[in-house]
Amino acid sequence: MALFPAFAGATEPGEPPAGSSESSRKELDWLSNPSFSTEDALLLHQRTTEVANLIPEKSPLIRTTSRSELSGESDTDESLKQSSKKRKKKKKKHHHYKKTKKKTKGDSSSSESDLDTKHVKDKATRSSRNHEKEAAANLDKKTSNPTSNRFVWLDDIQAFTVETFRIDKKPDPANWAYKSLYRGDIARYKRRGESCLGIDAKKQCITWDSSASKRKQLQRRPERYFTKNNVKMLNTDGIPVCNRSSPSDPTAFIPVFQMETDDPSDTVEVNPLGIYDPSTTVWLQGKGCKSTDHEPVNMQQTIQESGIKINSILMTKVEEHNKKVRENPRDINAWMEFVSFQDELMRGPSPYASKGEQEVRRKSLKLILEKKLAILERAIESNPSNVDLKLARLKLCTEFWEPPALIKEWQKLIFIHPNNPELWKKYLLFCQSQFTTFSVSKINGLYGKCLTTLAAVQDGSMVSHPLLPGTEEAMLAIFIQQCHFLRQAGHSEKAVSLFQALIDFTFFKPDSVTDLPTRGQVEFFEPFWDSGEPRIGERGARGWRAWMHQQEKGGWIALKPDDDDDDEEEVGEDQEIKDKTLPKWHIWLDIEYSREARHWLPWRPEKTKKETEEDCEDPERQVLFDDLGPSLIQLSNPDLQRQLLYSFLQFLGVPCTSKLFPSNLYIAMDENNIFDSVLSDEKPLTSVDFPLSGFNGIGHMDTMLRGRHHIGHYKEGEEFIQNVFHVLFLLFSGKEKSNLSICWLQYEISKVVQCLQAKNKKKLKAQGRKSKKLAKNLLKAPDNRNHLSLWKLYAYLEWLLGNIDDARKVFDTALCTAGTGGLKSPQLCSLSLLYAQLEVELLESIEGAVMSRAVHILTKLAESGPYMPYSGQVLSVNILKARKTYEHALQDYLSKTPVSDQDQLSDANQLVNLVGCYALFQYLTVGIDAAVLIYAQTSEKLEAPGPQTCENTGENFGIQNFPTALEAVTLLHTNLLRFHMKISVYPLNPLREALTEALKRYPSNQSLWRSYIHIQRKSHSASKARRFFDGVTRSTNSLEPWLFAIQAEQMRKKLTENVQRADVGEIHSTIPETGLTNRIVALFEHAVQSENGTHCPLLWRMYLNFLASLGKKEKSKGLFYKALQNCPWAKVLYMDAVEYFPDHLQETLDLMTEKELRVRVPMEELDLLLEV
Repeated sequence: MALFPAFAGATEPGEPPAGSSESSRKELDWLSNPSFSTEDALLLHQRTTEVANLIPEKSPLIRTTSRSELSGESDTDESLKQSSKKRKKKKKKHHHYKKTKKKTKGDSSSSESDLDTKHVKDKATRSSRNHEKEAAANLDKKTSNPTSNRFVWLDDIQAFTVETFRIDKKPDPANWAYKSLYRGDIARYKRRGESCLGIDAKKQCITWDSSASKRKQLQRRPERYFTKNNVKMLNTDGIPVCNRSSPSDPTAFIPVFQMETDDPSDTVEVNPLGIYDPSTTVWLQGKGCKSTDHEPVNMQQTIQESGIKINSILMTKVEEHNKKVRENPRDINAWMEFVSFQDELMRGPSPYASKGEQEVRRKSLKLILEKKLAILERAIESNPSNVDLKLARLKLCTEFWEPPALIKEWQKLIFIHPNNPELWKKYLLFCQSQFTTFSVSKINGLYGKCLTTLAAVQDGSMVSHPLLPGTEEAMLAIFIQQCHFLRQAGHSEKAVSLFQALIDFTFFKPDSVTDLPTRGQVEFFEPFWDSGEPRIGERGARGWRAWMHQQEKGGWIALKPDDDDDDEEEVGEDQEIKDKTLPKWHIWLDIEYSREARHWLPWRPEKTKKETEEDCEDPERQVLFDDLGPSLIQLSNPDLQRQLLYSFLQFLGVPCTSKLFPSNLYIAMDENNIFDSVLSDEKPLTSVDFPLSGFNGIGHMDTMLRGRHHIGHYKEGEEFIQNVFHVLFLLFSGKEKSNLSICWLQYEISKVVQCLQAKNKKKLKAQGRKSKKLAKNLLKAPDNRNHLSLWKLYAYLEWLLGNIDDARKVFDTALCTAGTGGLKSPQLCSLSLLYAQLEVELLESIEGAVMSRAVHILTKLAESGPYMPYSGQVLSVNILKARKTYEHALQDYLSKTPVSDQDQLSDANQLVNLVGCYALFQYLTVGIDAAVLIYAQTSEKLEAPGPQTCENTGENFGIQNFPTALEAVTLLHTNLLRFHMKISVYPLNPLREALTEALKRYPSNQSLWRSYIHIQRKSHSASKARRFFDGVTRSTNSLEPWLFAIQAEQMRKKLTENVQRADVGEIHSTIPETGLTNRIVALFEHAVQSENGTHCPLLWRMYLNFLASLGKKEKSKGLFYKALQNCPWAKVLYMDAVEYFPDHLQETLDLMTEKELRVRVPMEELDLLLEV
């Protein structure tokens, strides 16, 4: 009886009964259930047990292969899969709903309920449909082939041994939309080389369309020189190449070996993909291997070997340095070299890295500084008394320490070495350039303390420290530096008083106090200073000595001075503001400049007007003895005493032969008149060169854009200079007095030249009258009647004023009265040379110059006879005789040995004048080449080695003996070439070569630089000049090359802009210059980082002016504050800032007041003046 009797005979259509194959057990038919499969149940049980066993072990599920998988999966398994898929889909849809919910803005509760109801409905409909699909799918799967299943693994199909493939019947709709298959469905591969296996390279070729690879190649830009890898490669030193066969001969020829291939196609056939190295390719061709000597080395191996070699070189250098300082710890140079070697060591790879290790080091500046500091500290331990090492350490410490800590270290160093003047100079400059701690009174007091200390060492009152050589000269240099510091800070009254006091203290000292120490003498000097007696430069000044004698006798007799028209040029307060409609900052600058020009002299109460100290409107104009007493020093050396006088005259604006000391040259440079070529363009032969260029004369402080307003000084200033000269004439006699007369006349000529430059005819006429009157008065003096230098200056003055006939009369008179000195008289040579040069400048061409007045003058000079005025012709015989005379005279001078320093100086001047006359004579009679030959021969002789080379012959005339002669000869040479190029056609190259050679030797000569940039501005290409400037700036510490390099680029920029802005229609620029602005900024940045440029006010002013001219206001403001960090004492920087940033006038004035710089017009006073 069946289990289900009602359905005992029922079977599924198309399916045999489950128990039909077992006829022996018919009695158990009632138990058979057609809907139950034993195999499926066992399989399901087996899987369940496996899963239960594997999950606790936390191992990844391993796919098991069974027989049932080959015969089709069961309903249960399929339903599990389908349900899992549905769950995933459901989750995805659920997430989608969540996303949409976030995006929509509305009622959250209603949207959530709607979504929930939709979700439930979808779930119900989906489950009913899925059950139907499952039933149909299960039926299909039971009857289908095993390979028809969509997801079957090839490894699982063990029954098939033939080729097995799968047909994917599901269509891809993307094929209708796109041209090709999706790239993710296509197998990727990398092609090696451009060839294809199996083709004949001679007959066939294949072209690959590799647009993607080309695109990638285009995206990869070539690496520039400044990239990390290239910088690393450039910083490593090259390895010297040598031939293996002959190591002894480094210059032996090194052959370059190459692989010789008869036919390139052979190589392509055996190595189509280019994957074999050359030796394998040769072996495949059946040619055999080359000799082992010439095997190509792997590139990486070569790089590694080079790195090892560099490492070994660096290690050797490190060992050498360590050995030097270990064996001789007292060698300061060895320690300094070791410190500077650290930069080289950090550039290369680390020598301490293990073999084959690639060490990538971060080149930190701090790391280098710390290493250097450690070495210097070791050096100081071995040399505790050495100042250079301590200075080097302090210089490094500026990068690490705060200013207060640095100042303390400096104070310790000064306390240990108070007798070292060079150390004092560096300490003063350091304190002067610290913006945070700077104030004028503090720095002025520091100068006084320095000079007092050094004076105590000089007197011997400081027993603990000995007097070092050169202390007196250094003291004078520090004193002059203090005066320039006060001038630049605006305290010109104090600076003038310092000079007045020291001149009185030096030249008018009473004999009764000479044996006292310096401080004792200063105590005696104070009563004289405070007595109200006239000082140097004031009317009726008699000096300290006369006052002391008179005091001992019973005081002065009061003399009533004659009243002159003192108020002739007085300007009232109401006249100071000429136009009240101008902006406030403009009015402030005008009044400040006006008062700076008029009130640079210290204010003194006039006894005749019964004035007292309370009558002074500006208390800052009074100078107290406490401000200058500590700075008074003793000068015993006559040369230094003269240097003091000429420095004072130069300070007042009088051109002198004396120059500033090198230590304070660039700190005092603050005026851009070094680029002014005074008449040198029109008159190259006789261009005037003032040694004062680069410095603001006292009373001429103005902004960079406005420039100088007036020529010379106002009435009070001119009277002061006149009184100074009268006092100095009483001190000296003979040659010194004549030199002072020359200085005074040169000052008058300089004012005439300024009038000519300004083209102010009215002022020129008045100035010419005054200057001629002074020249005649000087020549009337008995000592000066036969002084040819004064006659020469007077004639030159007449020539400049345009009175050429009068000037010729003066020259002829001077030559007639000079006697028959001829070529042996330096003054006569100098006079004749200037006369001839002025005459040559009048010539329009060189043709017919043989018969000119200039040739007559030079011929008469060589004849050594009485001078006869020019009659219109010159005899040829006289010219030949003169040429022989010049030749012999030059040979004699070049082989002469000077006996003393004085002879040496006069011989140098004489040689320069002689060479100038001879070269000019040859130029006029033979031609330019003959003149250039003389200059070349002289320069060659002057450049000869020192006296040690030829002691017995007497020809020991080297550059050591005549340091300035070669420079002066070069200047004459270049001036002559410039003149010749002006009046005729001549190549530029000889002049350029002469200038470059001279500038390499004399990089601080401003006249040569002016000539150089003058000729270079006409050149189309600037590359040669740029290379030259770069070379000179690297080889010297002078600042002039930087300044003139910047000026040359600015001139070029101006020229380019003028061409491009010219209103003449369309212009195709012939000067293709780009990036000039960036180049100029880069030059400025390098210059201000140089040792001398950091504290040069002129350089910062030029940089600020350039940035302001570009309209970069914010950058300019940042630069202004950066400039103040380095030059906080320079008042001109603040005045420039007022002009560039007028909105910040009050802020700038507050800053000046805080730092105690001189503000002559406070803001409150200006407001009152504007209200009146």
